[in-house]
Amino acid sequence: MISLYIPALDDYYYEAKVNSDPKTMSYNAGYNLKDEHYHYLTGCIDFPKKCWEEKYRLRINEKRYFAYVYDDELKDYVGYVYYQYNKEKKAYYCGVVIEDKYRHQGYGKKALIELIKVAKENHVLELYDDFEIGREDALRLFKSCGFKVVGYSIAKRFNKCQKIALLKLSLNV
Repeated sequence: MISLYIPALDDYYYEAKVNSDPKTMSYNAGYNLKDEHYHYLTGCIDFPKKCWEEKYRLRINEKRYFAYVYDDELKDYVGYVYYQYNKEKKAYYCGVVIEDKYRHQGYGKKALIELIKVAKENHVLELYDDFEIGREDALRLFKSCGFKVVGYSIAKRFNKCQKIALLKLSLNV
């Protein structure tokens, strides 16, 4: 059984740990992200303690949902989920990040199902995500939870063009 836990400021150590693991963050490598803490070759994102409070306040002030995925049997976190409003795209985008050592154990699907429930409770009408079509596990996960591919785009990863799938889930609130 898993549950979602909205972390207190002191709990941000776990997000820092996950974001610094090259195996977990490898999906994120090779993009030209505009973040001074991003590592192009590994996909890792530094999250030093001095930045925790700013991120914490931003999430509260902009109503960005962010929660750790907690395994009740292990009594430990296994990843995190989030959704937030993307002002440029005028839509709510979501994501699921499961630690590499816990992948392929069903956590991603359980976490995404719980995230969808929270979004519905918060009256979000649609959720989106986008990622390269080569991430077959992610594509399968999102489709298994009702997301549909609604478009494609191109992004550069390690300076090579990648086909990106745009996925959408309509929530009947």
